[in-house]
Amino acid sequence: MSPTAAPILVTGAHRSGTTWVGRILAASGRVVYINEPLNRDHRPGVFAAAVPFWYFYLHDGNAGPYRAAFQQTLALRYGWTRELRAVRSPRDLARMVRDGLRWNWGRLLRRRPLLKDPFALPSVPWFVRRLGVRAVVLVRHPAAVAASWLRLGWVVHPRQLLAQPALLAQLNPAEVRSLEAAAATDDRLAWAAAVWRALYARVLTYRDLAAVHTVRHEDLARAPQRAFAALYAHLGLPFDARARRAVVRSTQGRAAHTDPRRPHATALDSRAVVRAWQRAFTPEQVARLRALTAPVADHFYTPADWEMPHAHLVEPAAAPR
Repeated sequence: MSPTAAPILVTGAHRSGTTWVGRILAASGRVVYINEPLNRDHRPGVFAAAVPFWYFYLHDGNAGPYRAAFQQTLALRYGWTRELRAVRSPRDLARMVRDGLRWNWGRLLRRRPLLKDPFALPSVPWFVRRLGVRAVVLVRHPAAVAASWLRLGWVVHPRQLLAQPALLAQLNPAEVRSLEAAAATDDRLAWAAAVWRALYARVLTYRDLAAVHTVRHEDLARAPQRAFAALYAHLGLPFDARARRAVVRSTQGRAAHTDPRRPHATALDSRAVVRAWQRAFTPEQVARLRALTAPVADHFYTPADWEMPHAHLVEPAAAPR
């Protein structure tokens, strides 16, 4: 399959910018945006298989029914009957009509499917080998991810990873021990650090895969026009005036982080977002996060990326519970 015709997978830990990047790529008009098939709460019209764990690890030993479901999804065959059975409100009905018609139209126009799915992160090699995707992997600073997870109450318990022996076999013993130590406590900061560390330890193993492009959220946020133009070119998408407008709209907002009532909003001040985590944690908490994630985080971030402002103030709403 031609690289410019291959399906696209946008992944990374949840709250790493996958929605933002996926929507900007969708602004090209050349792809059909597909939202999180591996989310445990995915819509049945989007994906035909149940997902047992957050960050469910797909491999050749367990992926039979999932491969068939993904082939249907990537063919833009919307599950109208499945979705209709799950409709519970006018909002559900409107979403079904919107998504189903968009998929049908995209199939007729032979648009490329774009899977936006953070929960695919541990399984990127399987997506590349078995589904022929080109993957974009978002890396985001562990303190920024942890701050967002804690603020929204979206911390994944380490048990979700520990319950998957095939995934643990792909991790170094140190990452497994980190997950086990965190799971033995009720410390959500430790949970966040251990899960981030395990997920991005997997990403370190993707560096030799030609079909995988890794990009830091911070680099996109600091120079969005240049960085997105390069990403568009890498994926064989035209970075035209419409795409440029989408970048401007999504990076010149006033807020530094999303409103918990609208967690998927992407119109933010992208430069302020990069350092928003500094107001979420005390210096002591940042030092702890750094120590817990350093074996992996040091491959992506320098000591300067962990610096705190001299006049520090923790915002109560963002403080970890």
